[in-house]
Amino acid sequence: MGFGVRKENRSFEEGSRVEINPPMQGNVVFKEQLVELHINGKFKGSLEFCGTLTAGEQSELEANISGDNVIILGKVKGDIKAHKLLVLMPTAVVYGNISAPKLNIVEGAVFQGNCQMAEDILDIGEVSRYLEIDMKEIAVLADAGKIPGRREGDTWKFERSQIDHWASSGKIA
Repeated sequence: MGFGVRKENRSFEEGSRVEINPPMQGNVVFKEQLVELHINGKFKGSLEFCGTLTAGEQSELEANISGDNVIILGKVKGDIKAHKLLVLMPTAVVYGNISAPKLNIVEGAVFQGNCQMAEDILDIGEVSRYLEIDMKEIAVLADAGKIPGRREGDTWKFERSQIDHWASSGKIA
């Protein structure tokens, strides 16, 4: 794919809303398309997505969750990694570790676990999806010092805020 910056305010395309109501088990992955995922029932497994997950008041999730925005109104047993925002509403009950650069725990929510709010660090695959640029191109840019990042052993790590600044400055060309 060509060089392009993923815009934060993209509207959801037709068909990108997914609802899970009956009990379900498995691994759900949405990496290529921005989704609005709603779970209102029982789910066991793992969830990885780009977009927003809303776990409704009747939801019972036994899952590790990784995605952009996560809004919990029901019960979750498992770790949650929100890349942008995590919201625990008053009816939320979460047993597990959480990680998010922005966190909102509304009065009444129950949370048992560890919380990490460090800067949002991305690996090369996450930067590739975030900027919609091929992973090989990201590696070439990083190796040439044309994209802000740091090498840790055999991998690259990137701070989302620096990537946002770099992309908005027009240096993608």
